[in-house]
Amino acid sequence: MDLRGIDTPRLTWSGDCLVVGLFETETELTGDLAELDQKLAGTLSELIAEAEFKGKEGSSAVTRVGANSPIRKIAVVGLGKPETLKLDSLRRAAAAAVRLGKKEKAKTLGLSLPSWNTDAAATAQAVTEGIELTLHQDTRFKSETDDKGSKLEQVDLLGLGNQDAAIERARQICSGVILARELVSAPANIVTPITMAETAEAIAREYGLDLEILEQAACEKLGMGAFLGVAQASELPPKFIHLTYRPASPRKKVAIVGKGLTFDSGGLNIKVSGSGIEMMKTDMGGAAATLGAAKAIGLMKPDVEVHFISAVTENMISGRAMHPGDILTASNGKTIEVNNTDAEGRLTLADALIFADKLGVDAIIDLATLTGACIVALGEDIAGLWTADENLAGQITAAAEQAGEKIWRMPMEEKYFDGLKSVVADMKNTGPRAGGAITAALFLKQFVKETPWAHIDVAGPVWTDKENGYNNAGAQAIRCERW
Repeated sequence: MDLRGIDTPRLTWSGDCLVVGLFETETELTGDLAELDQKLAGTLSELIAEAEFKGKEGSSAVTRVGANSPIRKIAVVGLGKPETLKLDSLRRAAAAAVRLGKKEKAKTLGLSLPSWNTDAAATAQAVTEGIELTLHQDTRFKSETDDKGSKLEQVDLLGLGNQDAAIERARQICSGVILARELVSAPANIVTPITMAETAEAIAREYGLDLEILEQAACEKLGMGAFLGVAQASELPPKFIHLTYRPASPRKKVAIVGKGLTFDSGGLNIKVSGSGIEMMKTDMGGAAATLGAAKAIGLMKPDVEVHFISAVTENMISGRAMHPGDILTASNGKTIEVNNTDAEGRLTLADALIFADKLGVDAIIDLATLTGACIVALGEDIAGLWTADENLAGQITAAAEQAGEKIWRMPMEEKYFDGLKSVVADMKNTGPRAGGAITAALFLKQFVKETPWAHIDVAGPVWTDKENGYNNAGAQAIRCERW
């Protein structure tokens, strides 16, 4: 599909469907909208009246235009209140517009949306992201698709001028998000530790990243007892993935660590029916976002050195499985009493964080579908953020705002670590039920020494059964070039 920014105003554009964004305050047509309505013989005002269109965010309406018109159909999408307009509002409006365009079988679509903060480039990028991710359909596992008839061939972003650079940047980001989305969506018999390593190899080969994959023997040599304790029951070999993007003169260095459980049975603390075990293919959402970020960074080539790390394995049940009560030793020498084999993600992250901490980076960010407790606290749409570093917290929050991701900073209540104390080891891997997302973050903190570190729990937003929109859990990682 051809997507371009052009100077052409909405009053003179011609094509199949013109989509105009309207605020809640714009139901009375003035200026060029009044001219457009007059040109269309009152069709626009009739549409607004008959559809009782109020400009609310997410709303839309469309109608056919009379004969001899330069446009075949006119549509409106709601933008909400002008004072609450965000980049994400534009993404959502663009998503609604292209869905409507597809439904109306338009081949050419003109999209007229306001410029965010008079920043045409930022507007074009956000709108492109909304369009690209909405139009992407994952049909890999369907024998037939219902995508028949005419397809959207061209979208013109009206009044923004040439924005080729912003559109290309958006497409690069979307390429990474789509990879993450497809990894999360694929079942555990397709995405395994082996295929995750192969995906990392493909990224390294195509975009010139350095790659190190530690096999089990190498992990044993490094003393990664926490990671290997989780991996020991699986028939598939564990893979410790370390991808690195190295620019010529990096202004800073960052590590992104993603939880990579390609399937989580719960181990001997097996997940029961109704626990969502069938969705445990998504327990590698953090690793998926990490590899998606690697692809996007490989395309964008910022001046930041980025290390992408994931300890990838399954958590399975067999005669080799770790038992509740076992004591594991992480690669920094800390010992962990396993009081719940279903709290396995933090064990794999422990050795991954230790590895990242030795790289001499300026910051470490981990992404993990870590706790159901975070979903209880924040629901399914909001990721939790834990960090003691105010600067890092501010940068991640700003990146999430730009990415259209909902994130909420949570307390790092040190006193809660008392619940992780063990009689027989340095710590247990789980604490009391109360504050479970906080104690999980405190557990991870034990494996980072001095490096500024942040933990993002994406257990809630990793998956949705709703119609595919434009955003994807963990997309904060795609914005790491801003940190």
